[in-house]
Amino acid sequence: MTTARATSVAGYQTTTVISVVRGALVATALVGLAAALLAALVAGWSAALGALVATGMVCVFFAFGAMVLAVVSSLAPAASLLIALLTYTLKVVLIGLVFVVLSRSGALEETIDGQWLGGVAIVCTLVWLATQIFYSVRARQPVYDLPSRDEEASDR
Repeated sequence: MTTARATSVAGYQTTTVISVVRGALVATALVGLAAALLAALVAGWSAALGALVATGMVCVFFAFGAMVLAVVSSLAPAASLLIALLTYTLKVVLIGLVFVVLSRSGALEETIDGQWLGGVAIVCTLVWLATQIFYSVRARQPVYDLPSRDEEASDR
């Protein structure tokens, strides 16, 4: 097994972390926008704003965590699990902080519907996780290095 950067070999395109994050980001944003539209139709502007804030929160925090983990795993693979746990903890703390700030500012009583905010945050989190798992499982990631053409020629 290698920690070297994956490259395309013999017609196989390896999957990058960016493509996995992009897929999860697009799916989450689409579900969040659909939830905001539904919220606007059913419960009004404050519910739609809650859905949009929740969608933005999930997209920003989860994309940031995935990209940090990708950078760390390419530089120091042994630290990947530690960084994954730390970024998860950071996401939970930041989401909690957003709720506390919104609550203390009075926005949850006046401007933003807290029920839609919480519900859409949960739905978007589940969509993000499911999509990231889907793309990660389907990812083409070589587990060993194929010999280069120069090495093949020298072996003959």
